[in-house]
Amino acid sequence: MTKDMLKNERDFVVPGDEIVKSMDYLPGKHTFREGDSIYAKGLGVVSISGRVVSMIPLSGVYTPKVGDMVIGEVKEIQGNGWVVDISSICEAYLPLSGVRDYIDTSRTRLDSVYAIGELLYAKIGAVNSADSVHLSMQDSRSRKFNGGRIVRISPSKVPRLIGKMGSMINTIKDKTGCRISVGQNGYVWLDGENIELAMQAIDMIEEKAHKTSGLTDAVADFLGGKKK
Repeated sequence: MTKDMLKNERDFVVPGDEIVKSMDYLPGKHTFREGDSIYAKGLGVVSISGRVVSMIPLSGVYTPKVGDMVIGEVKEIQGNGWVVDISSICEAYLPLSGVRDYIDTSRTRLDSVYAIGELLYAKIGAVNSADSVHLSMQDSRSRKFNGGRIVRISPSKVPRLIGKMGSMINTIKDKTGCRISVGQNGYVWLDGENIELAMQAIDMIEEKAHKTSGLTDAVADFLGGKKK
């Protein structure tokens, strides 16, 4: 942390907390500038991407649970694994033991397996008492994404996006022909010819997730009408 940075990545902040005192940084989502400093607009955790300082609202922070499938970005490579950003207050780590195939580190560079910036669909294997998360790529659904688009919704809306027995997400897949993977941390990967249409449906679900019934039919009608 530089002397100008008053809060670290993933630090908790409350409304009005000063995050950085420098004109070298730009305010991002849920932050504002006043004078030389950038402040938090609400309650959440700090997110720093290059020179952009943002705040992730606490209601949008993912709490890891063992067995969850999540989408994360490789942020760092260490001697025995990878540090992965899953938009949680907990640091996520993918150890060599969590990879499907054996890797001989004396012969294979770890960045040739998963490089910094690549997106992974991984399973939460363990959440320990130190508030750190271990990931696994040994689940049959796990993969590294190539291409496609990522959208983010509130983690609390993920169950509505999936629907009972997968009814909602399957409706979107069937109507758009898109390949879709949903992370419990609120990140959704899409690929196919109708990505924009699928994204509109996801936005509709997030906006109307409070509806108690009929949302799946409404989404199906919306997608059917758009397709015509």
